[in-house]
Amino acid sequence: MYIVEALLKIVGGLCLFLYGIKIMSDGIQQTAGERMQRTLNFMTGNRILAVLTGTLVTMLVQSSSAVSVMVVSFVNAGLLSLTQSIGVIMGANIGTTVTAWIVSLVGFEINISNLALPATGIGFFISVSKWKYRSLGEAFMGFGFIFLGLQFLTDALPQIGAESLGFIQNLSSLGFASIILALLLSVGITLLMHSSAATITLIITLAYGGVVNYEISATMILGANIGTTIDAIMAAIGAKTAAKRTALVHVLFNVIGSVIALAFLRPLLLLVGFLTPGPSVTLTGGDGGLSIATHLAMFHTVFNVLCTVLFLPFVKQFAALVTLLIKDQDGKPEERQPYKLEYRSAIYSTTPELNIVRAEKEIRDMAGLASSMYARFSEALGIFRDPANGEEAVAALVAGMREKEEIADEMREELTRFLMECTRRQLSYQSDRNVYYLMRIIADLEDMTDDCYSISLMLERSVKKGLLFKEKEIEALTPYITLVEEFLAFVREHLGRPISAEHSTYAEDLENRIDKYRDKLRKMGRKRIEAGEDVKTELLFIDLVRRIEKLGDICYNISEALSFMR
Repeated sequence: MYIVEALLKIVGGLCLFLYGIKIMSDGIQQTAGERMQRTLNFMTGNRILAVLTGTLVTMLVQSSSAVSVMVVSFVNAGLLSLTQSIGVIMGANIGTTVTAWIVSLVGFEINISNLALPATGIGFFISVSKWKYRSLGEAFMGFGFIFLGLQFLTDALPQIGAESLGFIQNLSSLGFASIILALLLSVGITLLMHSSAATITLIITLAYGGVVNYEISATMILGANIGTTIDAIMAAIGAKTAAKRTALVHVLFNVIGSVIALAFLRPLLLLVGFLTPGPSVTLTGGDGGLSIATHLAMFHTVFNVLCTVLFLPFVKQFAALVTLLIKDQDGKPEERQPYKLEYRSAIYSTTPELNIVRAEKEIRDMAGLASSMYARFSEALGIFRDPANGEEAVAALVAGMREKEEIADEMREELTRFLMECTRRQLSYQSDRNVYYLMRIIADLEDMTDDCYSISLMLERSVKKGLLFKEKEIEALTPYITLVEEFLAFVREHLGRPISAEHSTYAEDLENRIDKYRDKLRKMGRKRIEAGEDVKTELLFIDLVRRIEKLGDICYNISEALSFMR
């Protein structure tokens, strides 16, 4: 009966540990908000920075799976390149070694229940408070659950006894087959639990209790490194080619590294023994104790650091290899499909803030679409200079504008639905506020595309009716159009990040200059009417001036929304 009780404690301890990692990771990511995701985007300028970024972010969130999923999602959204993602993935493998060190240095030396309960209690009170960083309470609670789970594991294993776990100990007596079986067993456990941290914790706990020897437990750590790639694979299902290549990078990096480590396992273990302070551990040592736990933590670190050092100089070659293995399917010409933006559920993403960053990238694309429509209208004014083929030119203009306006309508609908889905998740206060302003920006951008399309229809009517502007009027419009173009470029540049007080002043100045120019052009139109010019043409001119000024107003509204975002 005591064996059943001990087994239930082991299962419960593992579940507590997994749950602790999850809510600690979620709590830290919600506290950091979008800043953590932007770190992945902006601190990957070169391969060294990419590795450091992956290491630091993984150390913070205590989950290489979460970081690898972020990376795959960012590559899929076009926020990271394939070569940038390789460095981050290498760094994530290094960052995840912190868990092994926490378990080996703290988990067995200190009465961890003394840490677990206070951390859980403090975390609970913070999480139910009205403090804006209350999600930090979840991180504390997760920390407490992790150590509580460890306590159950360390208490339960001695109760079972070595005899009850003889099937695991027998792995050591099968020669090289024992290495392969240990590797496969560890891969299977990690695939089931979706957490290399939990598998490595279990391995270290078994080794500490003398159930498995040093060589077998080190081999099982390599298996955990292979099994953890499952999350990146799942994140890449149904994604773009670049995201699939990123997931393959993660798989190949971990598998090739593990195969090389297996080939040189004994020399590697001897190196670890040399680097680890304290009593030495024999390769087949199975007496357990703190020494083997620290040796395994050091092995995990040395393995991941050496793999990164070995592969880092060959990032471009690695990228070329996965590009060769996964052919580009995205570039094939095909009929335009309706715009879709799928929400990445919690199975693939540990934080909804990641989806907000994806939405921001799509909103920048939407702003690019609006800018291209405005630029196309600006070019179309040349029709008035050379009206010979005016009807054909304006028909092509309207057709192109109509197609882009339909895309903008689809983007507004999908992005709004997408952001509403984000608000149903547990967002931080600031992220929730940012979502509100992002939806305002989406509506403004869609209004802008509507106005650009309306202007093209107006030009079409004017050409058909022979209401053509004179050269003087077109020259007067040009600096006015350029001002709005400048405002649009400013908005595109600052989408996805808050603007400073200085930038707000610049936006206000642009708005005032546009308004003054509008008044000047209106007066010009009215004076020409008084002078006997064609009334219909001049009213068309004044209407065009009004519509262009409205585009400037929309740009100012967007800049205002950006000033409220953090």
